Amino acid sequence: MQFLSLTVGARALLGAPFVLAALLGTTTTATAAPSPQVRAGNCGASIYQLDDGSKVDVGVIDDDHLRWRKEDGTTGLLTRNPDGAWTSTLGWTNRPDGKRVSFDCAENTIDFAGVSGKRIPLEVTNVAFEGAGVQLAGRLVMPQGTARVPIVVLVHGSEHSSALDSYSLQRQLPAEGIGVFVYDKRGTGKSGGVYTQNYLELADDTIAAKNEARLLAGTRAGRIGYQGGSQGGWVAPLAAKIEPVDFVIVGFGLAVSPLDEDREAIAFDLTSRGYGPGEVAKAMHIADATAAIIVSHFRKGYDQLAAVKAKYGKEPWFKYVHGDITFFMLETPEAKLREEGPVLLAGVPANYDPMPVLRNLDTPQLWILAANDHDAPSAETVRRLRALQARGKPVTVAVFPDTEHGIYEYETAADGTRVDTRNPDGYFAMMRDFILHDRIGAQRYGTSTVFRPAK
Repeated sequence: MQFLSLTVGARALLGAPFVLAALLGTTTTATAAPSPQVRAGNCGASIYQLDDGSKVDVGVIDDDHLRWRKEDGTTGLLTRNPDGAWTSTLGWTNRPDGKRVSFDCAENTIDFAGVSGKRIPLEVTNVAFEGAGVQLAGRLVMPQGTARVPIVVLVHGSEHSSALDSYSLQRQLPAEGIGVFVYDKRGTGKSGGVYTQNYLELADDTIAAKNEARLLAGTRAGRIGYQGGSQGGWVAPLAAKIEPVDFVIVGFGLAVSPLDEDREAIAFDLTSRGYGPGEVAKAMHIADATAAIIVSHFRKGYDQLAAVKAKYGKEPWFKYVHGDITFFMLETPEAKLREEGPVLLAGVPANYDPMPVLRNLDTPQLWILAANDHDAPSAETVRRLRALQARGKPVTVAVFPDTEHGIYEYETAADGTRVDTRNPDGYFAMMRDFILHDRIGAQRYGTSTVFRPAK
């Protein structure tokens, strides 16, 4: 979800957590460092080349939990055993998957479910740099060597958590020969400033991060671009339009406004449960009421909201109206909304239309979308992006079936709730290939449907 970070599931934010090695305000470089950062007691956190030819990334959740990820999208939670080894559960299900993992930190090796592996050394530079009037904490992670490599700047979603701690791509991509610059969004992690969802401010910070990455990489810097998930799908193209880059990748982002996102999510809530156009039309009256409060900066519109709650509150479909922000406004008393709303939606340009930027952006773009995304429904975004393709814009669109926000496959419980299991095969490879080659290949990327730009 992008509009509001209230309902972002932990699976969308859990990557491979790290601790910033350099204090804010300093720059340190660790040549051939074993990992961007490792917490005491979790020396196994790193990325490994396994003897079967695959790679596995291991990141810290806390002192007793790690998360592993492979390039095919499989993942699991590792829990420390009394004997020092670790056992795995599938995805975010808490269901054992039979994998047992152990580390030899002195030898920089791993035993992953019976397959041996060796830590991949990476070159890591931690830095404090100036964003748009605020000091930000960042990190450049490079593959070993002196060759020029493409560099991708990882652009935040709406989460409040530290990207330096949680983004696993900061190791997975360098292990494939790609440089990565990751940084904490203003007001999060080790960065200064006040948290905001103002896309222009965030785009300016993104541009500063790109410039810092190019400076740090020096002669090794090749093509450079952005990868942004969720809310980053609004920020990264805007940054690319302000100051050109070589490529943009958007994961589970939108080509509609935040208010339209909420409307589309409400419609998805109802249609996925079998309700028709009549019920959806009524639910849009609720969306109108919540939108009126948002655009007033939570100062007025509460009578309208109370009226639609009274009118539709006993309808059988009403309990399924969720959206991205409407659910919170339906459940929260007026006094609390007036107090907390402006903070929760700090800086959000609710009516922001991304299409003028996208229509005038000639940067090659890869959009990767989830077919069953109830946080950021993708159908209208796909339609708009394909229209841009028809106009000759260099936009590639990939849609993965049976996935939700974060491009996660999932299981559905009896009560309709989803539990994520993994990313689909092909998701990581698609991003890797686009960064390395400025395009994705002609081969299949898992089960995705790919719409390529017009020749």
